[in-house]
Order: sequence, then structure tokens, then C-alpha cells
Amino acid sequence: MAIRLIVLDVDGCLTDGRIVYSEGGEELKAFDVKDGLAIASWIRLGREAAIITGRKSGIVERRAKELGIRHLYQGVRQKRERFLSLLEELGLKSEEVAVIGDDLNDYGMLQEAGISYAPADAVEAIRIAVDEVLPAKGGRGAVRAMVEDLLDREGLRGEFLRLWSAA
Repeated sequence: MAIRLIVLDVDGCLTDGRIVYSEGGEELKAFDVKDGLAIASWIRLGREAAIITGRKSGIVERRAKELGIRHLYQGVRQKRERFLSLLEELGLKSEEVAVIGDDLNDYGMLQEAGISYAPADAVEAIRIAVDEVLPAKGGRGAVRAMVEDLLDREGLRGEFLRLWSAA
């Protein structure tokens, strides 16, 4: 069964997990552009992407909008329940979803996913529990590695490259 949706955690997956505050109290996060290109390409291939994160941040809202991620859930305490609700809303089965997470609050949705991934620097309990531990760290290409693995599993690498051959 094809993967139709990727579900992404933010801190530790889309970012390196560090939270930086400016002198004025502004929260700063850094995102990897290679992850972003992979997510935007996944969406251009007619697939879906969602973010389910425990924290709230305007920065994450901005990044989701830039990438075309329509399903954004912030401040989520019970990620598994939000994940299952999203599947129901979209009419998807768990086998059609891939999830990336790095810490214990991601465990429930990782267990429900058709394919589960963790960055190389995820906590040990998560690395042991997932289907695939990626070679890249969170915020350093882990999401890109996940998307590329999915493209290879589904024979979409050529289609992915064609998206950019005329660009």
C-alpha cells in the first residue's frame, strides 16, 4: 500500500531540537533547506504532509505555510490521538502513513504508523522502536532521508527528479 501522508515532529526532527531565545525573548529555530525541498516535492507529487508538535510557535506556522503543509497541529499533548483523528479526517489507513519522531512523546504515533522513522540522534527508546533509523540527525537532513527512502520504496525517485529537471 502506498504512503499517502508523512507526519513530522518539529523539535528534534525538522530542527536539531535546540530552542534558542533572543535577548528580547523571541524564540528562534533553524530548518534545513534540504528537508524543506523534499517536503515540498513530496507534496508536488500529490502526497500529503502534516506536522504534529507539542510546542506552539509562529515560526513553525510560517515554515509549514512556506512548504505547503496544510495539516498543522501545535501544542498537542496527546500526539497519538491527534494522529488517529487526522487519519480519520483524511480517510487514510495507518499503512498509508509514515511518521518521523525523536522522543518519547512521539512514541504513540510512531507505533500507529505504517512506517516509522527516527533521526540518528533520537533517544534510544525511539531508535529501538522504529522501523528505520535514519543516517542524518534531526534538523540536519533527517526528513530528507526519510522522504528519499519513501521515494525509493515506491519507485518514485525518477518522478521526484523530473520535478526539478526543467527548473
